[in-house]
Amino acid sequence: MGGAKARDAAQKPRIIFLGPPGAGKGTQAGRLAAERGLVRISTGDMLRQAIAEGTPLGKQAAPIMEKGQLVPDELLIAMIRERIAREDCRGGYILDGFPRTLPQVRGLEAMTGTEGFFVFDVEVPRDVLLRRLSGRRWCPKCQATYHVQTSPPTRAGVCDWCSTALVQREDDKEAVVRKRLAEYDERTEPLVAYYSDRPEFHRVNGDRPADVVLAELQQLLGDER
Repeated sequence: MGGAKARDAAQKPRIIFLGPPGAGKGTQAGRLAAERGLVRISTGDMLRQAIAEGTPLGKQAAPIMEKGQLVPDELLIAMIRERIAREDCRGGYILDGFPRTLPQVRGLEAMTGTEGFFVFDVEVPRDVLLRRLSGRRWCPKCQATYHVQTSPPTRAGVCDWCSTALVQREDDKEAVVRKRLAEYDERTEPLVAYYSDRPEFHRVNGDRPADVVLAELQQLLGDER
């Protein structure tokens, strides 16, 4: 934790989550942000909102995401640059879904410098990932998420919050999931090697109850608030 000790005590942490699709990064990022008073920046949520609203970015990203492919680096870098420049990010933030490639890392470091991030690599066995992802369901109206096995809606196939019919996103269908995981291995796994020698890099076992994972993350962050 040498880097943590060197950081200004008044500065809240900036956090990067690494790990394959389905590892639980979004869940942990959301809970950690709420408990630590940090801004959670989810590129997945931002892209889905852009698609739902029919923005220029959304129109460009929609066919790419439906095929299970990654959105081009330059689009995501521009989106993140605009987001972290806002006032609410001065108190610390969590990046969920970015960076995913080495060019994105370079883009981020051009904005923020090379130091000052906690990096959590959430690891989950491949068969568990497939089961988690292919069972996910999503409400296209309020964007609530469910899982057919672990967190089903009260009424099968219907959102608890707005009574909208749930859907399985194209990028959660098994064939697409396998492609997403293969792309992760090729493009994102090298980030683990890139960050692994830094003092604030931590491998975290994500194949445990969410509360247990969160407790470990809190312990690793220590008094960084």
